[in-house]
Amino acid sequence: MEQIRQETQNDSLDPKKIDVSLETLLKTVVHNKASDLHLVARSEPQIRIDGTLRPLELGVLKGDDIQDICYALITDVQKSDLEENRELDFAIELPGVGRFRGNYYYTMNGDLAAAFRIIPTNIPSLDDLRAPAIFKEVVKREKGLILVTGPTGSGKSTTLAAMLNEINLNERKHIITVEDPVEFVHTNKKGLFSHRNVGVDTKSYAKALKSALREDPDIILVGELRDRETISTAITAAETGHLVFGTLHTNSAIQTINRIIDSFEGGEQLQVRNMLSVSLTAVISQSLLPKIGGGRLAIHEILINNNAIANLIRENKVHQIYSQMQLNQQVTGMVTQTQSLMKAIRANQITKEMAMRYSTNQQELAPLLGV
Repeated sequence: MEQIRQETQNDSLDPKKIDVSLETLLKTVVHNKASDLHLVARSEPQIRIDGTLRPLELGVLKGDDIQDICYALITDVQKSDLEENRELDFAIELPGVGRFRGNYYYTMNGDLAAAFRIIPTNIPSLDDLRAPAIFKEVVKREKGLILVTGPTGSGKSTTLAAMLNEINLNERKHIITVEDPVEFVHTNKKGLFSHRNVGVDTKSYAKALKSALREDPDIILVGELRDRETISTAITAAETGHLVFGTLHTNSAIQTINRIIDSFEGGEQLQVRNMLSVSLTAVISQSLLPKIGGGRLAIHEILINNNAIANLIRENKVHQIYSQMQLNQQVTGMVTQTQSLMKAIRANQITKEMAMRYSTNQQELAPLLGV
């Protein structure tokens, strides 16, 4: 197993001693090209490398250790917020180290715990991500709803940041982002960015989104479509001439459309289907799979709305969309997850075992793999 590099303040940290700063731990994340840091009582600090947790040999943490380490990073206002709500989301940039999204939460026995995710300060381009060519096409739309979906840690925020970066490089647009917290901070190039933190700069996604419509936006990024009100306002914004980006924790294009429709009461669903059929531009469902030889590979399922798919949404025949996605793909740019997995297997990028583990349609994939 590859040895984990442990950053220390004096290069001679006693592994049995817990006297280590959070900055030191986060430097370890950066130097090991890890994605996350976890601090949980009764365990050593652990970092996630290529999707796998790896312990740091720094001794077992107690709740008091974690509180001492973590409180040094937040303000008195944030401490009060944490103690009242029992959890805290925030983002922080440490000069010379990096930018991180943090979450503090309490576990049983009242012990504080923490999770940190690294946010690249250099925003990747779509070319850097080797994203499908269709991504550059959909971001040229003047209006519509583009959804990037997938489980936690699937790279949704990174893909969205690269899409907004593509717009920033090429178009003079006002881009409002509403996130909890703001992750990627864009430098204005051709675009003009207004970044807003939920809970700090605005009270909620829904309030920020309604306010955004009065702030002359061209493009709106909604960090998470959490509730019916936010979803409804996002659809309306897309329908009334704005390009809206959002995320959902869904695993496929079909599941995403159903989740949106099911967020509404039965009597409202007909209107929602009609609105969504018009406003939806694309659904990109993404997962990150361990690659052969190390690293991770983004696997995409891509739905691009067209007349046929819009009719199926409107007529409540969402279950037929999957078949429609497989037609004339060289023209439409659509692809199913199974097709993306098979392409990666043929390129010797992922194993058959990993493909089956991450598949959302194992019944379709298994015969293709001879399983």
